[in-house]
Amino acid sequence: MKNLKTIAIALFVAAASISVNAQTKKIDVKASTIKWVGKKVTGEHSGTVNFKEGAVVFKGKKLTGGSFTVDMNSLTATDLTGEYQGKLNGHLKADDFFGTDKFPTAKLVFKTIGAKATDVYTVTADLTIKGITKPVTFDITVAGNTATTAFKVDRTKYDIKYNSGNFFENLGDKTINDDFELTVALKF
Repeated sequence: MKNLKTIAIALFVAAASISVNAQTKKIDVKASTIKWVGKKVTGEHSGTVNFKEGAVVFKGKKLTGGSFTVDMNSLTATDLTGEYQGKLNGHLKADDFFGTDKFPTAKLVFKTIGAKATDVYTVTADLTIKGITKPVTFDITVAGNTATTAFKVDRTKYDIKYNSGNFFENLGDKTINDDFELTVALKF
């Protein structure tokens, strides 16, 4: 009887540990996308930047974690071509903006995740750009082997102040919005 009780407890503990084990799923960096939009008084520019690596973590079907590294040297404008695209890409990679020579990657690490609705979570994450880490909060929707989100980032929090109306006066139509928009689609 004592052995039966011990076996039953062992099975219960084993079953409980299986149900709480996290499953890490690496993202497909080629199929996953990050699209960006930066706006200014006279218009906007848009483009892409690529993932270097990343993973999401689930317990059962519940999202419980995530960590992503972005290749900042892959940053490119998609709304321009030729010489103008080259000039904008070069400027975005320069120290005025993302300083990709010194800071070739950016990182996002999920810190807290709360359920908002079925398959929708509110995430607070640490975003590191140019070696500066600040929190960002966004909603993410998970469907099967995909997850999508869209959120804004205040570039000035990462020492990207070029033509910011909050730091420079008399910019007129050269003013660039502090926030840029990111639309992210993960495949895993």
